[in-house]
Amino acid sequence: MNRRLRVARFFRNVRNTSHTVLLIISMAVLGCQSHETPAVATPQAPVGASQYPEGGNQGSRFPFSPVPANPDQVAQTAPPPSSKAEPNITAKAAILVDGWGRVIYEKNADQRLPSASTQKLLLGILVAERGNLNGSMTIEEPDTWAEPTIMGIKPGQVYTRGELLKAVLIRSSNDIARALARDHSGSVSNFAGAMNQRARSLGMTNSYFTNASGLPTPPGQYSTARDLSKLGLAALRKPVIRDAVQTKTHTFRFSNGTTKSLSNTNQVLKHFPYCTGLKTGYTNAAGRCLISSASGNGRSVVAVILGSTSPAVWSESEALLRYGLGI
Repeated sequence: MNRRLRVARFFRNVRNTSHTVLLIISMAVLGCQSHETPAVATPQAPVGASQYPEGGNQGSRFPFSPVPANPDQVAQTAPPPSSKAEPNITAKAAILVDGWGRVIYEKNADQRLPSASTQKLLLGILVAERGNLNGSMTIEEPDTWAEPTIMGIKPGQVYTRGELLKAVLIRSSNDIARALARDHSGSVSNFAGAMNQRARSLGMTNSYFTNASGLPTPPGQYSTARDLSKLGLAALRKPVIRDAVQTKTHTFRFSNGTTKSLSNTNQVLKHFPYCTGLKTGYTNAAGRCLISSASGNGRSVVAVILGSTSPAVWSESEALLRYGLGI
């Protein structure tokens, strides 16, 4: 009888153990399931790349990351984004880079050319980094000595730096550029010195600037498509600049209470849904220039075109962005 009892207890223990194992397996399987929506794929950082500064990219459409402190740690050329043929670019110079600054496409990327108003992104960086954007500044007479694209601000008017910065990045007003430069450094010429110093710190080793607006006077300024791609990536790391360059329309309020409706000069932003902004430029010497950016399909890219014509600058910029996103 004792032997039968021991056998019964043995099989009962085995049965309980089996149930326990089955329960553990079931819990493990259910634990691997999730009802959460899958996250959108984002590019993985190359070895040596630092994290996104200024609090990351939460809530941002711009998953750009800074160029690493040591560029040698990151491949300089990105793999082709798709099997599609490279776009045909007729502009004098062009480049397409991913969010890590790796080159996807280039044409005469190191040729020195005038950059026109695209260099206002450097103005934006310097003003944003100085801070106190909610602080007020008073317009002075020399600020209004600008042409041909102006807002029409008047001496004695008072504005915040932030509202002037947004307006100049959307509509490229040269009087506002002069005002912000003078407010930052005391004079436009002093500000040009600050621009050149900051450009070198961004790795723009083949650029030289003489003013904040991109106009050809004083003469002698130049940049390259490669350097301007670095400028574009750096600008997108500033939240106040990201907000401005993706704004399609904006109402500017003069200090006397009148308003002016501003339309972004970037036509790609208006017609290509993946475009996230950046900056146009035009002078007779520079032709049509554009630094543009786009995010989509788990990728982010910046394209630069210099020495183009209209409408080729828009269509070719969109073609580069599409190629970079693989769409």
